[in-house]
Amino acid sequence: MTRIFADLRAPEIAELSPGAVAVLPIGSVEQHGPHLPLSTDLVVADTLARDVVAAHGDEIDLLLLPTLAYSKSNEHAWSAGTMWLSATTVLAMLDDLGRCLATTPVERLVFLNGHGGNSALLQVASRDIRLAHGLRTFVMHPSLPPDHGGTAPASELGMGIHAGIEETSLMLHLRPDLVRMDLAERSVPEHLAGFERVGWGRPVSFGWLSDDFGTNGTLGDPVGATAEHGKERYEAMVETAAASLREIARFDPRHAR
Repeated sequence: MTRIFADLRAPEIAELSPGAVAVLPIGSVEQHGPHLPLSTDLVVADTLARDVVAAHGDEIDLLLLPTLAYSKSNEHAWSAGTMWLSATTVLAMLDDLGRCLATTPVERLVFLNGHGGNSALLQVASRDIRLAHGLRTFVMHPSLPPDHGGTAPASELGMGIHAGIEETSLMLHLRPDLVRMDLAERSVPEHLAGFERVGWGRPVSFGWLSDDFGTNGTLGDPVGATAEHGKERYEAMVETAAASLREIARFDPRHAR
């Protein structure tokens, strides 16, 4: 039986295991500076989910749901071409999808989130779906965003959160045909580096739009990006995602009896 949920036939749904893990990749269509395509987050989330399910689906009992291209990207609303949904719309859409999945035997739903702007909202959706529909819900990322405790390269002063060296390297590996390195330039808001309390991954968070910083939409330094580094990072992402999904498949917050 296929691991691609949408390719299943209706009678096969009843044959699914309650222990199966449904993976919902979530990307975005938004500006990524002058050198990367609007589809960057979508490409990373979709490709990673497909590769993890292809490599580990039988072992872990994974099901791949269709990737969501549009999500909460209004921090980039200033840039023409950004296609964003409101928080209300995203929450309603995810609740509807959770309701539908709950009609199947599957009991676990994972949001594989490729866009940092969704992070807080997906935590809300995860709990609401758990309460409303009884699914065990989880939120994971291709790599941990800085505002969730992840790190950015030292050269980016902890502010390499968008279209910087990591994302650009990934795209040079996954879709080099969509990257224009001749347009890549360092765009790090260095004047913010001296703040100890306020910032990404610091005790005080702040509301921001990607044009607040006086950059070209990039928040990072893509200049040194390479396909080789992207390949190394991507292969590590696949293995890390598989390790996370193995734990998700057996996770139970109740004490063993």
